[in-house]
Amino acid sequence: MKRLCVLLLLVTTLFLSSCAEFKSDMQDLKGSITGCTYNCMFFDNHGGLFMTASGKNIDLESNVVKEPIYTEEGWGYTETMSSVVTVTIDGHQMESCGSTMIFAQNDLTPDVEFEPITHIETEVNGSLKNWVSVAGLVNSVSNSFGKPVVVVIQSQLGDPICAYSGNEVYWKVCQDLPKTTKLMIDGKALYIHRANFQIIDKALLNN
Repeated sequence: MKRLCVLLLLVTTLFLSSCAEFKSDMQDLKGSITGCTYNCMFFDNHGGLFMTASGKNIDLESNVVKEPIYTEEGWGYTETMSSVVTVTIDGHQMESCGSTMIFAQNDLTPDVEFEPITHIETEVNGSLKNWVSVAGLVNSVSNSFGKPVVVVIQSQLGDPICAYSGNEVYWKVCQDLPKTTKLMIDGKALYIHRANFQIIDKALLNN
């Protein structure tokens, strides 16, 4: 009976909520970052901003290289993804290797006050969502529609860079963009390339 109530709740949410996943798919075009003006920020391993750019049509493409490999049939070659990424901005290219990159849609700005999160504590209140089997289903559907979260972005060495927050946030790992995660934050796109990050439910922080 409880599971039936949960399913009915999810179906109701399906019809009443706007789908952030659908908005994200409408904006994608063959893996490229296109359709809006983006602010491009480049960071070193310690989170220091060393270069910025902006453009409306952006693409990331991994360079494929051939590496020698030995098999039972002898020496041959296998194709593997290089660490060098080609960044194309409005038709002009740059090669990047190892740097953290953030592509934020115009007018999407990080939170002004960023306080490091050192401890998170929650409690069990007896609701159905506390059940692990139910929580996985509810959170999966909630992510498709967008939910209130805080996104904390760090450099590859763990130094804090910035934090974004929104009430309708959806995220996915990009299949066509190398080592890149896309987020839709209240209808605006944010791409994170080669960075550490945490996506935390606001409700968890409010505890």
